Amino acid sequence: MVKKFTKADIIDSVYQKTGMDRKEVRKILDIFIDEIKDALVKRIPIELRGFGTFEVKIRKGRLKARNPRTGAEVSVSSHGIAAFRPGRELKQDVWNLDAGAADGAQTPDTGQTEQ
Repeated sequence: MVKKFTKADIIDSVYQKTGMDRKEVRKILDIFIDEIKDALVKRIPIELRGFGTFEVKIRKGRLKARNPRTGAEVSVSSHGIAAFRPGRELKQDVWNLDAGAADGAQTPDTGQTEQ
């Protein structure tokens, strides 16, 4: 199973690379995430060049849908979903990843083993 890269992992990585105080890194990351959330709630797309775009898409409601747990028929109203579209550079960076990297092989850039 592939280990997830969590918010705590990001904080540790930024701390190690910058030497900033962990509390400051956490505060900055929390502010960054809050800014993204606030923009999405206002339906403002967020473009991070070289990474991708976050945006809200509206899904149409349906009168007939099924609850996957119970199988009961339910109606679903129109609702928003957060969507991510990777940018060209990110697409190119992940395009040539081999399937072995996902199974615990070494990552090409860091030489670290994924768990």
